[in-house]
Amino acid sequence: MSKTNRVLFLCTGNYYRSRYAEEIFNHHVRLEGLGWSAFSRAVADKLSPENRGRISPYALIALQAKGIAPDGAERDPMLCTLGDFANAELVVALKDAEHRPMIERRFAGVADRVEYWDVDDIEDLDPPTALGRIDDLVGLLIGSLQSRKP
Repeated sequence: MSKTNRVLFLCTGNYYRSRYAEEIFNHHVRLEGLGWSAFSRAVADKLSPENRGRISPYALIALQAKGIAPDGAERDPMLCTLGDFANAELVVALKDAEHRPMIERRFAGVADRVEYWDVDDIEDLDPPTALGRIDDLVGLLIGSLQSRKP
């Protein structure tokens, strides 16, 4: 698959923040007709057995409250590979302090391609605030992509 017009969202477990960002982004770019799409992956060494189900219930509830049926709700979290970077034009990690060390260790050769946001995980920030911050950041990202449009 071509990397043209694809955004890769990264978080630790590909269960909560990156999955929500992926779904919100895809919903809005479809509405705007931008011709972009997003996918998401985990930057941890292995997936967490503590995550129950395929996607965080907090993400699902927030998406449903917005009337969004998540396209990826039936897939399991996935670990990031070097090939995922190759398939993305833009790469966004959801929390600089948390994800930069993992990315630099696991993907040193492409770590300079990552844009870092500052959205804390559930232990440090309540879901409505965190997901609201992702909404805002995705909106800014889409705005910057719209300005690139010929």
